[in-house]
Amino acid sequence: MTTTTPAAAVTKAVGTAHTRVEGVAKVTGAARYAGEVPYPELAHGWMVLSTVARGRIRSVQDARVLEMPGVVAVLHHGNAPRVDGNYAGPFGPPDPILQPLQHDRVPYVGWPVALVVAETSEQAREAAEALVVEYDVEPHDVEFHAGRPDAYLPEGPTTEMSKGDLEAELAASAVVVDAEYSTPEEHHCPMEPHAATARWEDGRLEVVDSNQGSRFVADELAQIFSLDPGSVRVLSEHVGGAFGAKGTRPHLVLAAMAATVLHRPVRVVTTRRQMFSLTGYRSPTAQRVRLGADADGRLRALDHQGECLTSTNHEFVERSADYGRSMYDADAHHTVNRVVRLDVPTPTYMRAPGEAPGSFAMESALDELAEKCGLDPIVLRARNEPDAGPLSGLPFSSRNVLACFEEGARRFGWADRDPRPGVRREGRWLLGTGTAAATFPVLVAPSTAAVTAEADGTFTVRITAADVGTGARTALTLVAADALEVAPERIRVRIADSDFGQAILAGGSMGTRSWSWAIVAAAADLRERLALVDGIPPEGITARSNTAEAIGRLTSKERYSFGAQFAEVAVDVTTGEVRVRRMLGMFAAGRIVNPLTARSQFVGGMVWGLSMALHEEAVRDRATGGHVGADFANYHFAANADVPVIEADWVDDPDPDDPVGIKGIGEIGIVGAAAAIANAVWHATGVRHRHLPIRPDRVLMAGRDA
Repeated sequence: MTTTTPAAAVTKAVGTAHTRVEGVAKVTGAARYAGEVPYPELAHGWMVLSTVARGRIRSVQDARVLEMPGVVAVLHHGNAPRVDGNYAGPFGPPDPILQPLQHDRVPYVGWPVALVVAETSEQAREAAEALVVEYDVEPHDVEFHAGRPDAYLPEGPTTEMSKGDLEAELAASAVVVDAEYSTPEEHHCPMEPHAATARWEDGRLEVVDSNQGSRFVADELAQIFSLDPGSVRVLSEHVGGAFGAKGTRPHLVLAAMAATVLHRPVRVVTTRRQMFSLTGYRSPTAQRVRLGADADGRLRALDHQGECLTSTNHEFVERSADYGRSMYDADAHHTVNRVVRLDVPTPTYMRAPGEAPGSFAMESALDELAEKCGLDPIVLRARNEPDAGPLSGLPFSSRNVLACFEEGARRFGWADRDPRPGVRREGRWLLGTGTAAATFPVLVAPSTAAVTAEADGTFTVRITAADVGTGARTALTLVAADALEVAPERIRVRIADSDFGQAILAGGSMGTRSWSWAIVAAAADLRERLALVDGIPPEGITARSNTAEAIGRLTSKERYSFGAQFAEVAVDVTTGEVRVRRMLGMFAAGRIVNPLTARSQFVGGMVWGLSMALHEEAVRDRATGGHVGADFANYHFAANADVPVIEADWVDDPDPDDPVGIKGIGEIGIVGAAAAIANAVWHATGVRHRHLPIRPDRVLMAGRDA
C-alpha cells in the first residue's frame, strides 16, 4: 500500500463551504429513513415493556391477543428463538438487553418482555397494549445520590489516576476550593426514532436500520444469531440524529427474531416513550472537585471525584472525572470514577461522554478559584497551562486553547467586563458573562475504503461510514475530490452498507478523520494505477485501502481538540428565569473540511450545552422505578425561543499527523458550554449554582438563601 503524506498542500475543495450533497433528497422526501423503506408482505412488530422495576415474569397471557385482528405472532421468553450473549463486542461484553426474551428475569422498568407482530402497525400496537403480563415483584432501588456506600471502583488501569501527595498540597495551598456538583439523567432524543426492518434474502439476514455504524451492527448481529459474518448485511442510508444512542439496540434483534420465525420481513419502530428505557442515556453524576492553589492562582492540588450509576446487569461508566487529566497540571493530581449499580436501564455514550458533565464541574470550580484568587478566569487558566500531558508527560500534538481564549475574548468583548458580580442590571434583569474551556480527545481507528474510477470520468467511493445528520457524506466528497484532484461534482460517495467492509462507526468525533484517512490512501493508490493505464475499462478501475498499519505507526502523544466558550445571561430576579442572550465558541479542532456543516455542528453542540444548563432533567419515580413523563411534554429541552444568537468559529489548528489535518468536531461543541452559562449566572447574581439544570425555582431559592 502506498503511504500517504500529510496534506499541507493547498487544495480546492476541503475548507470551502459546500451544501449537503443529499440535501435535495432530504427536503423533497426522496431520502428514505429506516422506518420508511417499503417491503412486500411487511409485518409490524410492537414491543411490550415491563411495568415493574425488578422481579420475574409469572405469565404472558397471549391467547386472547393471538385472536385479535391481524396478529400473526406473540414472541416472549417461552417461545422466542435462542440467541448468544457469550461474546466480546467492540466495547467489551454486550449489554444483556441485546439478548431479549431469553428468560423471565426483569431488571428494570422498560425491559422488553414480548413482541407482538401483526399485519399493520396499528394492529400490533392495539394488541400489544392488550397483552397481559403478570409479574412476581421484588423490591427495587433506583435512587442515586452522592456518597452512596455501595459505590465501587470499576476495573481498569485508568479508572483512578494520581501523582503527588494530594492532602499535603491541599494543606499547603493558600487558596482552596472544595465543592460538590451534580448533573441529572439526560437523554439523546434524536428526531428520528429508532427503527429496523429485518428480512432473509438469498440465505442472508438483511437489516435496514438507523445506526451509527453498519459494519459494527452487522458483526454484532452475526454474533448474537451465531451466523457467519458474511451472512449478515446492514444498511443505514439516512439517519435522523444519533448522538451515541444508535448502536445495536433490542428493537433490531427482535425484528430479526420475528423475521426468522415468520419467514417474512418484519419492522419494529420504537415510540418516543420506549426510547427512554431502550436506547441508553447519560447517567446522572455526583462530582466533588477540590482545587488548591498558591495566592497567584498556580495549582498545587487537583482532585476530581466522579460518581455515576449503571444497571445491575451491565456496567457503563460516565467518566466525568477524566476531563481534567489533559487540561490542567498540578503538583498533586488525583482523578477517580466510581459507579453505583441500581435497578435502572444501562446508560450509554452520549455526546461528549464524560467530558460534558465533567467540564461543568471542573470549569465551574476553576471559576470559583479565580474569584477567590482575585484573578480573571482566563488569566487563571493561562497560568495553569501545561507544557506536556499532566499525567502522561507526553507532548501535545498541538494545543491551541489559549489562542481560542484570546480570539474569543476579543470578539466577545471580555476586556470590558466588570468582574464584580451582581452589578449589571436592565430593569428586573441582572446581567452576567461567563467563560469556560473545552476539550475532547482526538481519536482515529482503522478503516477500509474502495475508490473506483468509472469509465464516464466520475469516481465512486465506497466506505461503511455513517452520516447521522452531521454532513459526513458531503465532507467525504470534498476529501475525495482533493485526493483525486477533481471537482466534487465528479465524486459519488456511497456509505452505510456493511458489505463495503470494515470501518469505524460514527462516534468519538473520529468518524470523518478515520474515513478520510482511508479514502485518501485508496485515492493515492488509484492515481498511481491510473497513471499506468491508457483508458478505463467499462467495469472501472478500483483501488482499496486499509489504514490499520498506518495508524499503528502513530507515535504516542496527547491528542486533543480544544475550545473556549463564552456566554452572556440575563436573570429575572422576580421569576428566577434565566435567559441566555448570546454565546460564542472558539475552537481549535483540526482542519475544517466543510465550514458550512462544521459551524452547524459546533452551534448544535452549544445549543445542547445551553439545554443541559437550563432545561434537561429526566426524573425517576422512586415508588415505581420508572420515569416521570418520558415524553417531550415533560422532558424539557431548549426550544427555538430559548436559543439566542450563537456564534461559532475556529482558529487554525491542522493536525500534523493526519493526512488531511482533521481532528474531529462532533463532541466538543457541548463541552464547557453549561459551565460558561453557570459561571455567567454567578456573575449576574453573585450566587453559585452547582447543580444542573438551573431551574427558576433553584434561582429563587438560592436568592433567598444568599
